[in-house]
Amino acid sequence: MITTELFIGLITFYFVMFMTPGPNNIMLTISGIKFGFKKTIPHMIGIPLGHVTQIALVACGLGKFFQMYPDIQNILKILGCIYLFYLAYKMFGSLNVKTNEGKLSGRPMKMYESILFQYLNPKAWVASMTAVTVFFPNQENFIVGVLFLTLSAPLLEVIAVTTWAGFGATIRVFISNNKIKKFIEILMAILLILTSAFILI
Repeated sequence: MITTELFIGLITFYFVMFMTPGPNNIMLTISGIKFGFKKTIPHMIGIPLGHVTQIALVACGLGKFFQMYPDIQNILKILGCIYLFYLAYKMFGSLNVKTNEGKLSGRPMKMYESILFQYLNPKAWVASMTAVTVFFPNQENFIVGVLFLTLSAPLLEVIAVTTWAGFGATIRVFISNNKIKKFIEILMAILLILTSAFILI
């Protein structure tokens, strides 16, 4: 049964998972810095879309599949962390907003890329597995239970992605200062490395 207490618990859990630093939020901040808020919108939309499908898949049996074959989940976790280490390495020198020719360096993440990234995002898998195992209303109709978990997530994710992309777009004006630029690059790289290390422990 879906109770007020269960809903508040789920919303609180989602708030903590989505608002705290992680791969998505760090990448949104970087995108906001490099490309601005407007061009980061497809990236922002892809995150909740990808995560909703993740939660639905876990609720529909993928979670039990991972329990039966934990090595598959571990492989996905390792691949995701390797990608995060790669992103940390690429961070250095990446905040040059424009090249010598005056063109933007790189490009913002597309919506489908953002959706697919959720399947390599270890924190997203942890959030999905925990939401299903802890907050699924067992006495409720199965479809209603899945909708309860999946439709609640975007409520908090929209706030999170808007906040982090907006934060990046706000500090974008300071990138012209080389010392500040280097500090932000190092900080973002360290956050990605710490996130990966924490997940692997």
